[in-house]
Amino acid sequence: MRLRVEFTTEPFDLDRVPPHAEAARDALQGAGLDAVDVGPFGNSAEGGGDAVLAAVQQVLSTSLRAGATRVSLQVSVVDDEEGTP
Repeated sequence: MRLRVEFTTEPFDLDRVPPHAEAARDALQGAGLDAVDVGPFGNSAEGGGDAVLAAVQQVLSTSLRAGATRVSLQVSVVDDEEGTP
């Protein structure tokens, strides 16, 4: 199964990237996922189901430890094992 994760961390800071956002970005970029997109108000990536779920756990734990007060995320099935969207 292929999954897509999209998430944001809070609180927002428009003047600089908060430590919790940097931690989440680093965790996501280090997870070996495909189609990683890191932006100022949201991040997303796709990959195999196990890899995405492991990345979600890493993003949650590192961003919360770095001061995030909220992490909003969505995980979607991109396709199933047979390749059907």
